[in-house]
Amino acid sequence: MTKRQIHLGLFILGTGSHIAGWRYPGAFDSFQDLSQIQEIGRIAERGKFDLIFMGDNLYADPAAHPSYTARLEPLTMLSALSVTTKHIGLGATASTTYGDPFSTARAFASLDHISNGRAAWNAVTTSNAVTGANFGRAHPDHALRYEIAEEFVGVVKQLWDCWDDDAIVADRASGLYIDPAKVHALNHDGKWFQVKGPLNIGRSPQGQPIVLQAGGSAPGQRLAARTADVVFSVVQDFDEAQKQYASFKALLPEFGRQAEHVTVLPGVMPVVGRTDREAFDKLKTLQSFVSSTNAVAMLSDRFGKDMSVYDLDGPIPDDLKPSDAYHAFASVMLAKARRENMTLRDLYNLTAAARGHWVLCGSAETVADTLQHWFENGAADGFNIMPPYFPGGFDDFVDLVVPILQERGLFRADYEGTTLRDHLGLARPEPKR
Repeated sequence: MTKRQIHLGLFILGTGSHIAGWRYPGAFDSFQDLSQIQEIGRIAERGKFDLIFMGDNLYADPAAHPSYTARLEPLTMLSALSVTTKHIGLGATASTTYGDPFSTARAFASLDHISNGRAAWNAVTTSNAVTGANFGRAHPDHALRYEIAEEFVGVVKQLWDCWDDDAIVADRASGLYIDPAKVHALNHDGKWFQVKGPLNIGRSPQGQPIVLQAGGSAPGQRLAARTADVVFSVVQDFDEAQKQYASFKALLPEFGRQAEHVTVLPGVMPVVGRTDREAFDKLKTLQSFVSSTNAVAMLSDRFGKDMSVYDLDGPIPDDLKPSDAYHAFASVMLAKARRENMTLRDLYNLTAAARGHWVLCGSAETVADTLQHWFENGAADGFNIMPPYFPGGFDDFVDLVVPILQERGLFRADYEGTTLRDHLGLARPEPKR
């Protein structure tokens, strides 16, 4: 039996996951410079990562994280990145609320062909309500967004299955290029979408591109349990992560799936040094760059209300609740803040550090020990690594932590397959009709 190993994804924000990471000496300062993004891709492949994952948003806010506002469109960027990488998976976000199933299915099938089987779609419902104004419509509420998403994801997967693997014959002697008996219309007529199909692109190298999701609410968890191959979770401590992991895995049998069919990757921002002291000095330097204006703006965005009206050195307001937008982030942060009696200033420092994700600071051995503990004790199948800045903050993890995990037999020494499904240990699906 093959030994279970850690999976590693890279959450790529060109200026780093720390809100002020771009200010660190020597850090990249753009998410629009393809040469910098290509260098990040090379580091990720040197570290034998499973995939690069690019989140997205569909609005601009100059007060928010710089990589949220000034960025390349994900599919365009990853198509370019596929040319300068050979092995690593390429995951991009596309909205089920502000997209359509046919275009989405076609785009990710195209990326899968271009990359020779490395494409992944992060299916999101889009949280922030201001997005609607960019599309000339009202932003649906949380429940409605997930109702639409259920149908959307199902249609996309069915469109990917409209072609048999051997539908393209290209027989020069007979002149038959496509066997019409092996290309099938979809004729979907649902509540939200009517899609005839088929796609105008043959079945992709992976059969179906990998589906990623990050829903933390109950509807999001059920959607992920039914449709996702990889789930990104938002956690702050081991006990919470362990409970969330067990709860999610327990949902899978309801949808005819087993625990190994879905890879759970908690997000973590590792700040790595050769010693614990060196790592904490790096974090201290990063935190010294935090602008209270930017941090409060991000906190207001996460909770869906103006946080500047509160006393930052006072207790967490009793009436503060998770917003409809960033429900998972807000819930996790609030729970931690109340559990540890934080002030609002503590909370916005936490938000600035990694936008509500887990921050792991220490020597390479400390970081490796912690990741191993989570992996071996039912809290994770791997981790979505969110470097505080590039390239140095990512180099630290790849050059110092990854070798320790490899020496312990917890992480691959080299790629053993060519597709993202190979990296994740997932079988290539047969068409379902």
